[in-house]
Order: sequence, then structure tokens, then C-alpha cells
Amino acid sequence: MLSSTSSIVQLAKAPFKRAQRGLFGGKQIQFGNNVPFSKTKTRRTWLPNVQTKRLFSETLNDWIRLNMTTSVIRTVDKKGGLDRYLLETRPDLLGEKGLELRGKIVEVLKIKQAKKSLENAHKLNITNTTTLNSSTAPVNITSSASSSPAVPL
Repeated sequence: MLSSTSSIVQLAKAPFKRAQRGLFGGKQIQFGNNVPFSKTKTRRTWLPNVQTKRLFSETLNDWIRLNMTTSVIRTVDKKGGLDRYLLETRPDLLGEKGLELRGKIVEVLKIKQAKKSLENAHKLNITNTTTLNSSTAPVNITSSASSSPAVPL
């Protein structure tokens, strides 16, 4: 008996298909009863408040059209943009579309980071060669453990 009730609960908590095509933030279809004055209960469902929005992704430098719940719209605004929402939100709340967008953003960020590190390494190599060529005086390297002051050679 316990296993059948737990499977029913899991089925009711499973994300519905439409939630995988947008950012629903864990919102699901809810079930309940309409109870009028006569107390005759009739089953009904409550759907999440889904809106279609176009949001700008700074990392991808493009507009993205998404189906989002109003609570996710508020959360995106609070986090400071779509990119930060996708990177900071737990994967189980994103759905397939959110995880796909997160993957694209992470790839672009890795590429940008690699370019930046290459540029920094190139600048370091240029500055190191110029400082080595310009310094004619010998350099005395002493260990920090010795207590005597450094004496030039």
C-alpha cells in the first residue's frame, strides 16, 4: 500500500511536459476541488501563470524568447538578469530549456576566459622580455629566512 501511494505522489510531483519548454521555477499543475455553497465537490486544476517574455542575454549578446512563470520573471529581475539567474539557480528548477541555455552561457564564458588568459599571458611575455633586456645590473636573490640584510655583489 505504501509503495502505491508514494508512486502516486511522485507522479503528481513530476514536472509536466510544458514546463520543460520554458523557465517554470519548479511550478507545477495543482489539483483540487471546486466547493460551492451546496458542498458538491468537482475536481479542477490550477495551471501556473505562464507568460511569454523576450529577455536579453549579455553573455550570448542576443534576445531570447522564453515561456516563464511570473515568479521566475520576478526572480530574474531580482538576480539582475537572465544570465545570473541561469547560473545561480539549482538545475532541478531550470528544466530542459534552462539547462540548455545554461550550457550555452557556460561555453561562451569559458571561451571568453580562455581568450582573456591568453591575452594576459601574451602581455606578461612582452613585459618580461622588455624588463629582462633593459636591466643591466645584477640582481641579488636572498631567502627570506636569513636575518642578514642583502649585500650587493
